[in-house]
Amino acid sequence: MTPEEISSLYRQGQSETLAFDVEAVSLNRLAETLAAFANANGGIVLLGIDPQAGAVRGVKNTDAAIDKALAAGLRCEPPLVLPRPESVPLDGKEILLIQVSAGLPHAYGLRGKYLARVGKKNTALGPRQLRQLLRERGETNFEALPAPGATLDEFDDALVQKYAAVFLGEPAPNNPKGGFQPKDAILDLLHRRNCIAKDGSAWRPTTSCYLLFSREPQRAFPSAEILLARYAGKQMSDEFLREIVRGPLPDQVRRAEAWVVANMRKGSRIDALQREDRAEYPVPAVREAIVNAVAHRDYAIRGDEIRVLMFSDRIEVYSPGRLPGHVTVDNIADERFSRNEVIAQVLADMGFIERLGYGIDRMIRLMREWGLPAPRFVETTNGFKVTLRGPGEKLVGEEADRSKWRHLDLNERQQAALELVAKNQRITNREYRDLFPDLSEETIRRDLADLVEEGILLKMGDKKGTYYILK
Repeated sequence: MTPEEISSLYRQGQSETLAFDVEAVSLNRLAETLAAFANANGGIVLLGIDPQAGAVRGVKNTDAAIDKALAAGLRCEPPLVLPRPESVPLDGKEILLIQVSAGLPHAYGLRGKYLARVGKKNTALGPRQLRQLLRERGETNFEALPAPGATLDEFDDALVQKYAAVFLGEPAPNNPKGGFQPKDAILDLLHRRNCIAKDGSAWRPTTSCYLLFSREPQRAFPSAEILLARYAGKQMSDEFLREIVRGPLPDQVRRAEAWVVANMRKGSRIDALQREDRAEYPVPAVREAIVNAVAHRDYAIRGDEIRVLMFSDRIEVYSPGRLPGHVTVDNIADERFSRNEVIAQVLADMGFIERLGYGIDRMIRLMREWGLPAPRFVETTNGFKVTLRGPGEKLVGEEADRSKWRHLDLNERQQAALELVAKNQRITNREYRDLFPDLSEETIRRDLADLVEEGILLKMGDKKGTYYILK
């Protein structure tokens, strides 16, 4: 938040979504406020403000205050995973902003007591209110269960270290471990993020942590992968480009996004007689769709993977598992509910999500700013699908203008062939031969192969069914 936003928040005073407290607040009292927010609609604690006088006292030891906030979250049952608290300025002093996300998936207790935020107070829930809360949030916490047979030895050390740097910073130059954080610091961080749990005397990864950080999570969860496919037309066909993305979830997100961007048409959008060079889709909207599928899919479902299908007029992103909790297709833009709290929060910590819980709003806004229809959300029998509609024929391939290719070392035959592709969406060896009847088969093959190697064309099909489309 900006200083102006913090100041405005402070002036609003305490409410159902805002609480003040001093740096010396007890761990249990802070945990009660966090649990009360989590059981209601989320909220923010501004630490360093006297709740009685409303005076700004500030925080003297920021690191200790952050540790206290994270420890307070872990006192809840089940453990409450918080976004990293922020040190922010207010009236010339530093205070700590602690955020509890809305739409969390569980009922959070503290020492056998369940609270919710009512007005300016944390209020114990009565039997009827508690039963209703448990009904609304009664899903099994699958991601918090130990990953079957998994150990910490299976972790990708580089990925774990990269995540640790978000909280612990880069290791000091004189660190005896060189470029690595000490093991104890890593274990403490993963425990505070509810990624590992004690099994006797040994630490074991939870399902969420195994999916996020193990080198090969598909060993225990074969379906935790992304199927990528691109079709030349508007419908599925027997000829398509295909790739399977496996590995830890952060790597899956990066690789899936890179593949979609590489296979996205680049061109010019024609609107109101003006021409504007741009990609086929806003890349951040595509990223949001992929990240949401990875963060919120139901990993308890076996035999079904995330699917990202590209067509000439749209991208479809499907994830296994119907919408969680009270979220429906009708209220998806307004309501918040996270099936995989830890996975979503860790991806947010790593920068994949701009603001936790607001991916749908952002996706809608980005598509509209790009001049495209808002995403279409559909619940299927056993999953959820997001469709991003593209510009279709309004996107003119920039290769359709011969001058666009003049900076490339292409011969006149290749220039003419590309104009035919831009017009007909594809070209075959026979159509190339029709353009230049005197060419040998070897020259045709070499011309087309060069265009593929230059990254201009994609080869589709095989043998006699081979054809080429613009990349």
